[in-house]
Amino acid sequence: MLPAIPFNKPYFSGNETRYIEQAVRSGKISGDGMFTQRVHAFFEHQLGFRKALLTTSCTDALEMAALLLNIKPGDEVIMPAFTFVSTANAFVLRGAKVVFADSTALNPNLDAAALEGLVTPRTRVIVPVHYAGIACDMAAVQAVAQRHGLAVVEDAAHAIDSCYRGQPLGSLGTLAAFSFHETKNIISGEGGLLVVNDADLNARAEVIREKGTTRSAFFRGEVDKYGWVDVGSSFLPSDIIAAFLWAQIENLTDIQRQRRAIWQRYYAALEPLRARGIGLPALPNYATNNGHLFYLVCRSLTERTALIIHLRQRDILAVFHYLPLHKSAYYAAQHDGRALPWADHYADCLVRLPLFYELSETAQDRVIAAVLGFYRPH
Repeated sequence: MLPAIPFNKPYFSGNETRYIEQAVRSGKISGDGMFTQRVHAFFEHQLGFRKALLTTSCTDALEMAALLLNIKPGDEVIMPAFTFVSTANAFVLRGAKVVFADSTALNPNLDAAALEGLVTPRTRVIVPVHYAGIACDMAAVQAVAQRHGLAVVEDAAHAIDSCYRGQPLGSLGTLAAFSFHETKNIISGEGGLLVVNDADLNARAEVIREKGTTRSAFFRGEVDKYGWVDVGSSFLPSDIIAAFLWAQIENLTDIQRQRRAIWQRYYAALEPLRARGIGLPALPNYATNNGHLFYLVCRSLTERTALIIHLRQRDILAVFHYLPLHKSAYYAAQHDGRALPWADHYADCLVRLPLFYELSETAQDRVIAAVLGFYRPH
């Protein structure tokens, strides 16, 4: 019997446990230890983010963004309906009304051409989600934001090491949030990062991250004592998590080389399915591919269900992605009733294939053969 092929398998570079031991031996395993500082320096100096703050999750980074932008009840936030619930929850927790945008026919990213019609006097923020690490049309997003004085928060959970017209994703918005969940390209089990690209928000971001106190400034010797000066929470992770992440960052180039190679093998082998009406990831000329995930877009929900069952019968785990938030049990009644056909289409028809660092060519060939076999005329 052939071994099962999982959808995901966390990759360990080799130094994770050694660095964790170093963090433990240092006697400083709470937040903002030596490994956290290394992570911050990498994102600020290597990727050019103005300020980077490690968080316990991408969800926490998004919640910090909502706090930093002073989102209040009655404010409106525009985001795609085809996204993870954390994108919306961060702003709903502050009392905001979420205004859902549809996806594009090209890919699941939000339709930037529709943004202008969604802006009202109550709109405060646009949240583009770079699905599969492929950039949204950020020039169009930013043009709308600038015309109406809106903030842009990039949900870059999928988007490490990906660019828009040569600029790293996460560096374009007012704020950005990344994920290091175990399903992402580089991981720490759970973990995230808030990027602050507006220098006027730097000091307050530190305060919010440290329970609303000036504790970070105190430890740098900038104040003689720290006190409670704002709202906040405990958003910073243990240095043990940062130690794990640092081992991953050190291997980012190798991890990305391998993931992109796997992605390209899928694309080359499955590209003939386009002639059968099956969608493959579309990469606009302004975007790069970071090898985060590979998906197919089936022709119907029935077909997708049958494909997933077909693969599972061959011990291959493929999964679908988001249920559209505008139809969720929690928020459907608050949606304005607009049809969002492309969000519905991706929710019904998109299927993700196994993609992880240690996916061998032999195993990948099994996946490819099984997919092609499903679509082979009988």
